Amino acid sequence: MELVNAAISAVHGYVPDYVLTNKELETMVETNDEWIQSRTGIKTRHILKDKDKATSDMGVEVVKGILEKSNTAPEDIDLIICATVTADMVFPDTANTIADKAGLSNAFGYDINAACSGFLYALTTGSQFIRTGMYKKVIVIGADKMSSIIDYTDRATCIIFGDGAGGVLLEPNHEGLGFQDAILKSDGSGRDILHMKAGGSLKPASIETVTAKEHFVYQEGKAVFKKAVKGMIGTTKSLMERNNITKDDIDWMVPHQANIRIINSVAHGLDFPMERVMLNIEKFGNTTAGTLPLCLWDYENQLKKGQNVMFTAFGGGLTWGSVYFKWAY
Repeated sequence: MELVNAAISAVHGYVPDYVLTNKELETMVETNDEWIQSRTGIKTRHILKDKDKATSDMGVEVVKGILEKSNTAPEDIDLIICATVTADMVFPDTANTIADKAGLSNAFGYDINAACSGFLYALTTGSQFIRTGMYKKVIVIGADKMSSIIDYTDRATCIIFGDGAGGVLLEPNHEGLGFQDAILKSDGSGRDILHMKAGGSLKPASIETVTAKEHFVYQEGKAVFKKAVKGMIGTTKSLMERNNITKDDIDWMVPHQANIRIINSVAHGLDFPMERVMLNIEKFGNTTAGTLPLCLWDYENQLKKGQNVMFTAFGGGLTWGSVYFKWAY
């Protein structure tokens, strides 16, 4: 049987126009530019200010860019998967809203909620639809309007997150390029250190939950840091071993842009050179499911056909993992 891989054939990203600087944050919470940069590596983040716009609207801009770059008609897309924790509504799912707004009339869609690991989960899932021959054109998006669930009086979280979206088009490849392997992990016992307290079926929205500010991101930073570094290093090492490759074989590491200290620690733990690590956290912050595709968008011109690309991420849930691709163009 002929080997069919799922290859990335187009990449696009989108961030809102409004830029929230560290200087502006100094007027909102007790913090300063030096403190933020030294602890997170973030200088700016983009915020979707329009109250009538949501995660789907950023996703639509990504789809438009992908279709234009790949010269693909909207009706030719078979499936769209959207990784997000900030869906437009509890239901329907954001992927179908994006499909409707972008004119993907023949595509079905669904969301994946795996927090900051969401794009990895969605990328792996979308790749399987291509590899089995079921579909020919699959769009995978990571998008989050984190400003909608951030408390801008909480300096522990408001300095970190931004809004943004990125995505890829997956198509069949017969040259051995594209998706190679993935290791995805989760541990629900760690949900208490990174979550949103209210708004779900366990604790529905009420006057009390709103007053108590329980509809915002809650994070225990030190605990998350330790688990993130350990998890990302662990799955990356395991994936390299399973595929008989070393750090010298990896052309690009694409880590979740959570915190520069986490990224540096992961690179150090893998003995991986920082000059081959994709970084854009300084200008976008942590866009949750959007960070990995936004990195690809930023570095697209530096990627070359046949290069080995290793993705790795960690998020609430707890979720984490690594995905190994060979660049296809």
